[in-house]
Amino acid sequence: MANLVRWEPFRDMMTLRDAMERMFEEGFVRPPVPFGPWAEAGMAVDMYETDDNVVIKTAVPGVKADDIDVSITGDTLTIKAETKEDEEIKRENYLRRERRYGSYCRSVTLPGGLKTDEAEADYSDGILTLTLPKAEEVKPKSIEVKTK
Repeated sequence: MANLVRWEPFRDMMTLRDAMERMFEEGFVRPPVPFGPWAEAGMAVDMYETDDNVVIKTAVPGVKADDIDVSITGDTLTIKAETKEDEEIKRENYLRRERRYGSYCRSVTLPGGLKTDEAEADYSDGILTLTLPKAEEVKPKSIEVKTK
């Protein structure tokens, strides 16, 4: 026979104490992120590898190529960019303002065995693509298996 569970309509409701604890935790311990989940890091980065290279892509919309700074120190890649307001519009004339202006910065750790001095950067349609060639010793090598 199936077990019957008594229905309690208030069982899943949050208590006032739970709601207050959640409010304080979210408001003070972990402040809300104003520009989405990637804002804490500065910018979202995709990194993948091919047989010969490690490729890093990031979206940097509205930034001129001259305003992007890419540097590699040791095994750390740092990308800095800055967007500037291009028009003088009075604050009271805005109906909605969601675009972010200011500086972006992101540092990521690179895998070992890269020829960082031969890195290439391409900026097209708001996407920055960095290509870092792998050193010969870290490239995958195929070994032929022979039978006797």
